[in-house]
Amino acid sequence: MNKLTDTHAHIFLEEFDDDLDEVIRKAREGGIEKIFMPNVDSSTTDRLLAVEAKYKNYCFPMMGLHPCSVKENYRDELSKVEKLLNDRQFCAVGEIGTDLYWDKSHIKEQISVFETQVEWAKSLGLPVVIHCRESIDMTIDLVSKHQDGRLKGIFHCFTGDAGQASKIMDLGLFLGIGGVVTFKNGGLDKIMPEIPLESIVLETDSPYLTPTPHRGKRNDPSYLRIIAEKVAVLKETSFNDVAETTTLNARKIFENG
Repeated sequence: MNKLTDTHAHIFLEEFDDDLDEVIRKAREGGIEKIFMPNVDSSTTDRLLAVEAKYKNYCFPMMGLHPCSVKENYRDELSKVEKLLNDRQFCAVGEIGTDLYWDKSHIKEQISVFETQVEWAKSLGLPVVIHCRESIDMTIDLVSKHQDGRLKGIFHCFTGDAGQASKIMDLGLFLGIGGVVTFKNGGLDKIMPEIPLESIVLETDSPYLTPTPHRGKRNDPSYLRIIAEKVAVLKETSFNDVAETTTLNARKIFENG
């Protein structure tokens, strides 16, 4: 069985409290080789590290401050991220970025926090995992400003157009493709033929963005096969090719994972 890598799953959240062992068993049986977990903020750090400890060498934690958690106390939150990044090894700095969907009132702080974490990632030699809901053009511009050849990573949950995909690829970053690729009106079906497999990684964003035909239910890493199968159809290639290439891409990004 060709292995897959889930590059983005929040399986440390309370949605998985009752059956995480079963979720992990299904993922392993479904050929999921590794699961990479992005942090949210200080309220999730203990849960994140507990899952890493329980499923050592299978679930790998990132450390970062999510843009939706950038509030009045962002300096305190950021200092906690910095301490953890300096105290121990993580596979990436994430989930970081900008978000204009939920709350625009702290966008200046979001940008500052994002840029600070990008520079930390470069100094530590770590990749970044970038959130950019309703803010993709602005975030591309920010990444361009900081790309000096040392920055690598993923634009998580890519749902942009072909031009935006091209700019991200030109910056040397990868596109995270998840359940949206299976949505009838998701739009990715139109641009996937233009995006080389060598520039994408696969993700579930569990428990969110569950792929068709399971929409409305909790997402989990075992559904990554559905996403890979859809990408194979859109790319007019084999499932094995998608699995092999995207897994290799993930290894290139998370070389410490």
